[in-house]
This record gives sequence, C-alpha cells and structure tokens, in this order.
Amino acid sequence: MTAQHIEPGGPLIRRPERTPGALRVALAQVAPHRLAEMERQKDEAITLAARTGSLGPITQFLETWAVTIEIARIPSAAARLRAAEYTAQTLGPEDPAWRGAMDEIRTLHSSAQESLTRE
Repeated sequence: MTAQHIEPGGPLIRRPERTPGALRVALAQVAPHRLAEMERQKDEAITLAARTGSLGPITQFLETWAVTIEIARIPSAAARLRAAEYTAQTLGPEDPAWRGAMDEIRTLHSSAQESLTRE
C-alpha cells in the first residue's frame, strides 16, 4: 500500500498498489462481499490473457478493481454509488431520474479514475 495519511472522515483505507494481492486485501477491508466476484474476474482475465497472448485483460482487471476500491474506500462516494445503482436498477430508461443515476455512476467512476491517474 502507498504511504498516505488517513484523515478522520476521509478514506477508510490507504490506496492500495495495483497488484492482485494488494487489491484483494483492500477489497476484503472495504467490500468483502465482492471477493468472490473479484476472484472470478481474475480467473477470467488470466484465461483470456493466456488464450490471446495479450496482457490487456489482466491490465483491464487491475484497472477495474482499482477504480472499484477507490470508490469503496471513500464512504461518501460509496454511498452515492449505491444510491445511484439502486435508482438505475429500479427505474427504466424512460424515467429522467434513471438518466441522472447513470450520469452519477459515470461521474463517480471517472473521478475515481482521475484520482488514480494523479497518484
């Protein structure tokens, strides 16, 4: 994990390195219910990488989970994401609130990605 000072009300954990082991440890702390999903996706990425001879699937796996953890480690962002996902799942595309929820999801993911890029 990278050396970062953790402020009260700030991130729950330090930002992990982008390695499978570090991401798994971080996920176990902020969203343990998603560990099986992460393991399944890791296996799929490795299988696809071996089949195609490309590291792209592994790189994408690491990026996806780094973003997921970046959101989950910040309680306010995680709460916003849960609310937006709930709205998106319960409403249809014809409802204006659905579009707002999808925009919120996209914004949270983009912000997390930008934070990781600045690290």
